[in-house]
Amino acid sequence: QVQLVESGGGLVQAGDSLRLSCAASGLPFSQYDMGWFRQAPGKEREFVGRLRWSGGSTFYADSVKGRFTISRDNAKNTVYLQMNSLKPEDTGVYYCAAKRDYVVQFSYWGQGTQVTVSA
Repeated sequence: QVQLVESGGGLVQAGDSLRLSCAASGLPFSQYDMGWFRQAPGKEREFVGRLRWSGGSTFYADSVKGRFTISRDNAKNTVYLQMNSLKPEDTGVYYCAAKRDYVVQFSYWGQGTQVTVSA
């Protein structure tokens, strides 16, 4: 049974930093691309960024480029989202997701962790 469990969310002020973690189990983690998505209140879920299984290639949404960084620790089956210079518009529920590199859609999703950025 595949499980993705996010943690590290919370309430911060604009300009602060926060690091989210996503612990994976039940899948060969090192063979999976990992992604982060978020959903703000009243809006659709949107892509934040993804990291290839090899760890060598990242891609970010324009809205977070230069502020957010995704990394992974395959020994811990964990992917991270380092968020710097947070803005109120970064508020939302953050989800991690996993997929094999040869498919387009993410196959597995976590339950999400809330991030709230106050002005």
